[in-house]
Amino acid sequence: QVQLVESGGGSVQAGGSLRLSCTASVVSVYTYSTYQMAWFRQAPGKEREGVATISTAGSTTYADSVKGRFTISQDNAKMILYLQMNSLKPEDTAMYYCAAVPAEVAYANLLLRQELYNYWGQGTQVTVSS
Repeated sequence: QVQLVESGGGSVQAGGSLRLSCTASVVSVYTYSTYQMAWFRQAPGKEREGVATISTAGSTTYADSVKGRFTISQDNAKMILYLQMNSLKPEDTAMYYCAAVPAEVAYANLLLRQELYNYWGQGTQVTVSS
């Protein structure tokens, strides 16, 4: 069982930066390290989309829309997932969610698909004004 709590959202002007955090509550640091972790976002009236994901080995995958601007990372010892967001655009405005799935079922072709993940946080709002 994994509980996820996001923080760090807020309002920022275009071109600015934010860092999101997702704190995981799991039975042990080792257990946390066995999960594929990801960030998703959902804008009003749109489907939830995958933003970035990180494997247990630290391999990262990004949506084309955020490549070069966003960086996903994690501190396994603290069981915290991060999303550093730079050069923010108004189209980045959305509710941002972190998600987790056991690594053994993290199929490579589904890493940015919401149907892969079975643990979700409540979300944190990011608003970017022009």
